[in-house]
Amino acid sequence: MSNATTRLAEVFARDIPLSRAMGVQVLSWQEQQLRLQFPLAPNINHQASMFGGSMYCAAVLAGWGWLHLALLETGIDTTHIVVQSGQINYPRPIEHEHIIALCGAPEARAWQRFLATYRKHGKARLQLVSRVLTASGEDGAVLTGQFVLHSQENAKGCAE
Repeated sequence: MSNATTRLAEVFARDIPLSRAMGVQVLSWQEQQLRLQFPLAPNINHQASMFGGSMYCAAVLAGWGWLHLALLETGIDTTHIVVQSGQINYPRPIEHEHIIALCGAPEARAWQRFLATYRKHGKARLQLVSRVLTASGEDGAVLTGQFVLHSQENAKGCAE
């Protein structure tokens, strides 16, 4: 595990207790893509597939984690990140062990605008797309989420 993935695993365990119950493992942070892994057992539903709420949480963790690591690479060390909204679709059931959730970079222009807005106003919003994959690599869930980064001064009153 790299320093970045080790650090993210520690942040998840310390700051997001649900991630421990879900059994999240940070697999990789390469080429601006974050890969997480989840076991089926703690995330199973009555149909022997991954519970929809767990898919949503896995996708949010992938987006939140992506933003946290990308910010670290730019020298911004903060966990003042919240998901403001998320739209999720569940095209296929996920029925296997070692479930992968991933999030990749947004368009470069959107990322640069996000950073500039944060540096100017102490708050910025970024849309990220996270996916939870079936055993064959198809989309089992796709989340389009709005993530908000705010400085500590702007943290009060910011909804999660």
